[in-house]
Amino acid sequence: MLVIFGGLPGSGKTTISRALATRLGAVHVRVDTIEQAIRSSGDPSHDIGPAGYVVGYGVAEDNLTLGSVVIADSVNPLEITRDAWLAVAARSAVTAIEVEVICSDKIEHRRRAEARKTDVEGLVKPTWQQIVEHVYEDWGQRPIVVDTAAKNVQEIVDALIVRLGN
Repeated sequence: MLVIFGGLPGSGKTTISRALATRLGAVHVRVDTIEQAIRSSGDPSHDIGPAGYVVGYGVAEDNLTLGSVVIADSVNPLEITRDAWLAVAARSAVTAIEVEVICSDKIEHRRRAEARKTDVEGLVKPTWQQIVEHVYEDWGQRPIVVDTAAKNVQEIVDALIVRLGN
C-alpha cells in the first residue's frame, strides 16, 4: 500500500505521517529530507525543481516492490505530483490512498508554522506569508481529509488505520 500525504507546510502532515508509519511499521519517504539532501550536495542557491519528488517516487517504488507499506510525505501541491504518486502505486500493483492534511484553524496553523523548528539540518522552513501564497491546487473529492485543528495525532492515526483497513 502507498499512503500519499499532502498539505500545506505547518498543517501537521509530517507529524501524522510519521505516527502512521510508526504504527504500521511502514517506510516513511519525506520529500523535504530528500530535497535538502540534494541542496546540500551542490549549489544551495540552485533551484532543484522536481528532483526531490522524482527521487521520492523512485525510493517509494523500490520499497513497494519489496512488499513494504510506504508513507509518502510531501506538500504535494499539484495534480501532476499527485498523479505521479498514483502512477508509482499502479506500477507497483499496490493500493494507493490519498490523505490531505489541513488545519482549519488559521490562527493555530500560523502559530505552528511560525513556532516549529526544523528537524532536517539546513532546511529553511517557509514563512507564514510563503505558506499563504503557496500554489496549492484543490484535490477535489479524491482524498481522505484530516483536520489537525479538530483532533489530536492519536485520534487521527486511529481513524486512518480504520480507513486503511489495518
